[in-house]
Amino acid sequence: MKSQAYRMALLYDFYGDVLTERQKEFYDLYYNEDLSLAEIAENNGITRQGVRDVIVRAEGILTDLEDKTGLIKRFHAMRKQLQEIEQAAGEILERSARYDDPQLEALAHKIQDTAKLMEKE
Repeated sequence: MKSQAYRMALLYDFYGDVLTERQKEFYDLYYNEDLSLAEIAENNGITRQGVRDVIVRAEGILTDLEDKTGLIKRFHAMRKQLQEIEQAAGEILERSARYDDPQLEALAHKIQDTAKLMEKE
């Protein structure tokens, strides 16, 4: 269940702006606020099935966008690659200690720092 909730949160973060205000509201209440379909329905004066239809439609839109663009998949791949860059820069730092080359050490630190900044964005 946790991975499904994480996936839904990522889909919303990446593509949520394409949803209607109602879809955004129900999606947020259901996935982020952890309200049940019945609670959302009662608060909005519609049926539980009506709420479910809105959420399923929103899920379909977000999933379809990910299937077409692959942004989340690429995001995860890029994060993994940035971690590999950081590791490689760390290994360069370890080896550079033998050569007493401050320029090599500075460049390795710059690579690590840049990779960390890119990972945060």
